[in-house]
Amino acid sequence: MSGAEVRDLFVSSMDGLKIYARDQGPLASAALPVVCLPGLARSSADFHSLAGALAGDEARPRRVLSIDYRGRGRSEWDRDWQRYDVRVELEDVLQVLTAAGIEEAVFVGTSRGGLIAMGLGALRPGLLRGAVLNDIGPVIERQGLVRIRSYVGKVPTPRDFRHGAEILRQISGAQFPAWTDAEWDLLARGTWTDRESGLVLAYDPKLMNALATTDPEAPIPELWPLFEGLKHVPVLVLRGEHSDILSAETLGRMQGAHSRLEALTVAGQGHAPLLEGGLVGRIMRFVLETELSGGLHPTA
Repeated sequence: MSGAEVRDLFVSSMDGLKIYARDQGPLASAALPVVCLPGLARSSADFHSLAGALAGDEARPRRVLSIDYRGRGRSEWDRDWQRYDVRVELEDVLQVLTAAGIEEAVFVGTSRGGLIAMGLGALRPGLLRGAVLNDIGPVIERQGLVRIRSYVGKVPTPRDFRHGAEILRQISGAQFPAWTDAEWDLLARGTWTDRESGLVLAYDPKLMNALATTDPEAPIPELWPLFEGLKHVPVLVLRGEHSDILSAETLGRMQGAHSRLEALTVAGQGHAPLLEGGLVGRIMRFVLETELSGGLHPTA
């Protein structure tokens, strides 16, 4: 079996929805698996480069599971948009991990995926051997949430992917001033899916309902107790230089609170950095170092 072979895994959630995971790499590998968790309106497509590199590593190929939450990617949409909730998605992730037979892994979480990783650390600490938090922490900045609320589920339908890239550049160009046309195209191909009728969003537009019902002026709860759930494992935090979700101040506080936390600021990017190019190699090194260190497990 090729280390980079891809398998489609569909798992039934507790309420019967089909949840999709892209399962890549050797099933019988002795190497520590990696589980990838995307952002709010993103999917497993965001991890194709990272998963391919990890699974196809000639020296140490490993299994990589990239999960689509309900209502995203190839997972089934929920009839009740109120169940597009981090707590429900965390339970879905646990169902997928159980079905896949993964008992411990390094978790790579982008934005919302990082929140779910923190939740797993609090609820099931034995699952985590390490965590990569991509532009997320226990304090979420209001201006970033307001920006995300302004476009999720509301973007116009593009004529083609090139047009889609132009739309996304207009929305988020200030976040990613250094991006090339190729990077905007990559983002567009993870935002829309090509159907016979044309391009359609790769997520349920009703995701916006959950955002629209929150009070933009209400205090945003800080999640330091959840972050505590990662203290028993090594953590790598990626922060986009222009991020309006994870501030430099919060990242500094995270470093002070966690003795085995590494931080990397990604130049020219905002929320959230694409896991491409040099970031793939940096995450691969972190995973290998975490595996070789053996990690520390909680006593309870």
